[in-house]
Amino acid sequence: MSIQETGEESRAVRWVERITELLEKPWVRLAIPLLITLIALTVLHDLSAHVKWADVKADIAGTSWRLLFFAVCWTAFSFLSLSFYDVFAVQSVAEGKVPLPVAGMAGASGYAVSNCLGFSYITGTAIRYRIYASLGLDLGRVAGVIATSWVAFWMGLVLILGILLTTHPDGISKVMPISEITETSIGVAMLIGLISLFIWLSSGGRRLAFAGVGFNLPGGRLAGLLTVAAVGDLFGASMALYVLMPDDLGVGYPYFFTIYIAAIAVGILSHAPGGLGVFEATLIAGLGASGRSDVIAALLLYRVVYTFLPFGIASVSIAVASALTQRHRIGGAATWVYRVIRPIVPMVAAGIAAVAGVILLVSGALPASSQSLGALREFLPLSFVEASHLVGSAVGVLLILVSRGLFRKLYRAWIVAMILMLAGFFASLAKGLDTHEALSMLGTIALLALFKGAFYRVSGASIFRLNIPWLVSVIALLAVIFWVGLFAYKHVEYQNALWWEFAWNGDASRFLRSSLVVAVILGVVAVNSLFGREIPQVKRTEIPEVVERLVMESEDTEAQISLTGDKQFLISPDETAFIAYADTGNALISKGEPVGEEHAGQQLIWQLREMADREGKLCAFYSVSTKYLPTFLDLGLSILKIGEVARVPLEDFSLDGKPRKRFRQAKNRAEREGYVFEIVPKEKLAPILPELRQISDDWLAGKSGEEKGFALGGFDEEYLSYFDHAILKNGETGKIVAFANLFQGGNKSELSLDLMRYEPDSPSFVMDALFAEMMVWGSEQGFHWFSLGAAPFSGIENRQLASLWNRIGGFVYEHGEQFYHFEGLRSFKQKFEPEWSPNYLASPGGLAAPRILYEVNILISGGLRGLTK
Repeated sequence: MSIQETGEESRAVRWVERITELLEKPWVRLAIPLLITLIALTVLHDLSAHVKWADVKADIAGTSWRLLFFAVCWTAFSFLSLSFYDVFAVQSVAEGKVPLPVAGMAGASGYAVSNCLGFSYITGTAIRYRIYASLGLDLGRVAGVIATSWVAFWMGLVLILGILLTTHPDGISKVMPISEITETSIGVAMLIGLISLFIWLSSGGRRLAFAGVGFNLPGGRLAGLLTVAAVGDLFGASMALYVLMPDDLGVGYPYFFTIYIAAIAVGILSHAPGGLGVFEATLIAGLGASGRSDVIAALLLYRVVYTFLPFGIASVSIAVASALTQRHRIGGAATWVYRVIRPIVPMVAAGIAAVAGVILLVSGALPASSQSLGALREFLPLSFVEASHLVGSAVGVLLILVSRGLFRKLYRAWIVAMILMLAGFFASLAKGLDTHEALSMLGTIALLALFKGAFYRVSGASIFRLNIPWLVSVIALLAVIFWVGLFAYKHVEYQNALWWEFAWNGDASRFLRSSLVVAVILGVVAVNSLFGREIPQVKRTEIPEVVERLVMESEDTEAQISLTGDKQFLISPDETAFIAYADTGNALISKGEPVGEEHAGQQLIWQLREMADREGKLCAFYSVSTKYLPTFLDLGLSILKIGEVARVPLEDFSLDGKPRKRFRQAKNRAEREGYVFEIVPKEKLAPILPELRQISDDWLAGKSGEEKGFALGGFDEEYLSYFDHAILKNGETGKIVAFANLFQGGNKSELSLDLMRYEPDSPSFVMDALFAEMMVWGSEQGFHWFSLGAAPFSGIENRQLASLWNRIGGFVYEHGEQFYHFEGLRSFKQKFEPEWSPNYLASPGGLAAPRILYEVNILISGGLRGLTK
């Protein structure tokens, strides 16, 4: 290979790396879907330039009921096939764990909801995960069901495209302008690959595993049935639109199917709800149907039949089933139905609110009926109608925004949604006597009323604050609705006077003003969502007397970190136990396990978990032992090892031996040079606090860091006043050179420390000497153990068959020395030959664990900036 070729390859690799890095940037991932939506709407606007809204309405009215019936039948066939995805996937991955009718119902209803909403974060994956997790399937099996369904979809798609490319049906060559030999080769290769996959699966015992999560692959028979289900799904969905298309379109089904699949793919990339606008633009362009009102009419009818009709049926069915099963005593099949329905209810409610909002916004973007306006003219002033039009659009966008609060099960979101829909009902009547729209508002109110029990969370967070994916999807949806208005009024020449034109026939002016109101509301919500996260300010809290008492009685010295003043407390009614926790705004995180009586502690763990659930927050227990592990598992939490705690037995403790040589020499040298070790009782601490603060400030300045919190104490006089202090001072000058506050467990069970600081210009041996003196003193006082604290990520097995978390933790421990001395810290503590015990994090599983660890980092160090310091 020449040097020139090598250089070109290197440049190509660098370009690939740069593109990969660019695509990983958050703003790029947000910009791409919005750019796709903008391009699609621009194309759609050009393609429909010569189409009038009146012609589209006429074509819709002229569509025969026979064609609509066929479209509904094909839709039913598609959703029946969709339900078999889950039926066959459950048989493969979790046979006998889920009743097959329940799996079918879960699949069909889940897809009906996700097809309507279209948001990537609450579509099929999220819905089905919640359903199957509620039925007791673990993460591996749930992932297996979802993955098997996705594989089935692609197998069906490969089968259809392979057959089309191999047989060369009329029209397919227009989509792929390649030679027949190449077309046949591609088709044959696809079919051979699919057949090879079937043969491989038929051999039995196939299993897919990654990062400790695995599931069984379907055998040959189930793989075949899944493929048949996928073919039925794709064929039924495409035929539901194909039968609505005009007869003179001039394209055969093979060509139409290929364009249909491409339109679905582009719609998914756009992140617009249901691919709205993007799907239509791609299809019209691919079919060469620009300027045809009958094609646009067919697409609108397809949206109603295939998207909104199944969603409406699913919503009503779920509402009725939920009402019937909300009894004190349900059993048998009703129990299964309730367990399936319960996770879907918030998503259905979010969809209902979003659809109601879309109805109001689309109605506000389209011309009102002149006959209805004429009737209103007789008894309402024009100003009232204009205001009602603005109110209707404002209510529409607010309903779309509040749908996220419904998805999060917030009770306040349910209340606000009910009020907004009631306002939408009156606005629909007042702005144009739109009785159909008003009745739809009443219907959505009735459905949401049936779902009231699902909304129990009372989070203080704003119900209109959106995360970035929701924000992107809402912007894309509103862009599509704005285009609908532009399309409806394309015959009106724009001029500034339109903004101030108030007339009974001023539909275009009302559309412009309502669009401005919608844009302002969206802008305020976007700014609030992006820059207004509520992070609770850490304020020193008063320590209840019962907490002080239980802390000092506890034999676990780690309980004394509860006195730092930056935590809140849950106290048992009989005052025999408490939990210290912090609220990050996203999670309630306990520092350690309950302190006090064990049974009362178990009840407090449940109480904290339930309180977090009511507030729509995560719940975790940071740095816990094995004592309450069964309770954490009962809560459905995952147990992750985050390190080990070192404890040195103090009975017959001495500094003899090679491992402790360093500390023995430091202690002896300090004595020779006139340094004096002393224990200052907490009652006599006040006079030396100014001197200790100066030492602490000098120490912090040398570290270029800030005080920590939550799991570590800082220099706070009120906090330090709870403890005796060990000090090392110069015997000649009386100047203190190092100090540490002492944690002393009840019944002299354990001795430990938290804050340990020294003068930076003091001799290098003073810290080792202070450490040695404290341990010798503890032994003399009769303490049983000396706790050296935790070594992060220590003792985590990084092996091929270990869980993903263990492998990550082991990797960090082995290769993270440049950020934190993980291995060095453990080696330092090992010199005392301690006994190591595991240290755990109990948190929700999956991707919640890294989020919890980041929240803990915020509490301890203030975020990434504090951590790097």
